[in-house]
Amino acid sequence: MPLESTLRDGGRTGFDLIETMRWERQAGFVRLERHLARLQASARELGFAYDPVAVDAALRQESEASASDMLRVRLTLATTGQVASSALPFAPLPANTIWKIRIAKTCLPSSDPLLRHKTTRRAVYDAARAEFSREEADEVILLNERGEVCEGTITSIFIDRGRGPLLTPPLPSGLLAGVLRAEMVESGEAMEAVVTVDDLRRATALFVGNSLRGLVPAQLCEP
Repeated sequence: MPLESTLRDGGRTGFDLIETMRWERQAGFVRLERHLARLQASARELGFAYDPVAVDAALRQESEASASDMLRVRLTLATTGQVASSALPFAPLPANTIWKIRIAKTCLPSSDPLLRHKTTRRAVYDAARAEFSREEADEVILLNERGEVCEGTITSIFIDRGRGPLLTPPLPSGLLAGVLRAEMVESGEAMEAVVTVDDLRRATALFVGNSLRGLVPAQLCEP
């Protein structure tokens, strides 16, 4: 059964689509075309109404009203096509930042097609994040039912083996098609491969990242 039909039968109005992006006064919205392409593709696949004029108006409203030089802008799209936006001042992480990451007991079901779309349906991510305090972990990584590494609660994950491109888990493992991740895969900076916890342990370096923050060096912390 097509995904749209499945969602209609199950009440797809239970969630909205989201895009979270960075706006800079000089550069504008970072990776804007990629964010909007993902939003429109998800809307088409899931049967959401999509009006590019309304989306553009919401983004302009946030950027034109800003007194900050950098913003975190959150855009939501309802099934009806209604668009909402909000913005907060944003500050990049200090250059020497290293995030502590831990592995959650909460798992992602790789068979769930909605994992590839960014939505407000975030209960599983919230549950994983709640397993550790902010002092214990800056980001929490989720595995699937086979023990494969999927993603963080708000980031994609990348491993450096000391040679070749970075490795990032493939979409069939059960994860979001991240905007930064897609850009890095297309440029050859990263390639898809099944990643295990042992791969995280053996990595020369680890990174987590998203379009808002870019790549963040990370360190795996285990009990």
